[in-house]
Amino acid sequence: MTKRTATTIGLLSFTFILWLAASAFAQASDSGETFANADVKYFDFFVVKGGPIAFGLIALSIVTVALTIEHALTIRRATLVSPESLREASSLIEKKQYVEAIRFTAEDPSMISYVLHAGLTDAPNGFGSMERAIEDALDERSARLFRKIEYVNIIGAVSPMIGLFGTVVGMIMLFAQIHAEDAFPGARIVADKISIALITTFWGLAVAIPAISVYAVFRNRIDVLTAECAIAAEHVLRAFKPGATSQDAADPALPQEHRVGT
Repeated sequence: MTKRTATTIGLLSFTFILWLAASAFAQASDSGETFANADVKYFDFFVVKGGPIAFGLIALSIVTVALTIEHALTIRRATLVSPESLREASSLIEKKQYVEAIRFTAEDPSMISYVLHAGLTDAPNGFGSMERAIEDALDERSARLFRKIEYVNIIGAVSPMIGLFGTVVGMIMLFAQIHAEDAFPGARIVADKISIALITTFWGLAVAIPAISVYAVFRNRIDVLTAECAIAAEHVLRAFKPGATSQDAADPALPQEHRVGT
């Protein structure tokens, strides 16, 4: 986990704690706010009654939000297929300053620079070797990005299971109450035990649905930007292709029609 991610999670956790404190204070000062005209307040019903399982799922929701923010800042064209990096590398190659181009692409953090660096360092072995190096670099970087977003997918897959676990716990508590009293308990006790089961299921779905949606969005974005990076790298390095004309080397910008996504 990067320092930026850890900071984001810390800030969100602190904000959530403040929200919990504010909710508890508001309910303590407003005894008239109830849920369905019962003696159960919103915060008590949706959070407290869920117990540790509900709090754990809420913590996972905070992690999901933090990861979403971090991915939104890092998995985008401006950082992966940076126009500035593309322009600078293209300009150096156009001027035949290959050593400077290799040095620049080695130091620049964008994916396009990483891919161009792989191709440039294999230039002595011919254009075919450059193409293979570009493909390998793209595969490596895209795989790294997919592993990065996999945490959100794991949260989306595990959260319903945690909620189901809470459902089972609530039903076990209900049947344990029936066994202890050797009779069917009153409606209030039954509702209280079943509410635990339903609340944990609610939180499991509330965490899983956004997490799976976020994962799908970033998975598609990685596919799009990887394809765009491949087109951009091929366009920049076409000057090394056998039979390339001077015009090929003098056109450093990626054409607009090659921009396949955002």
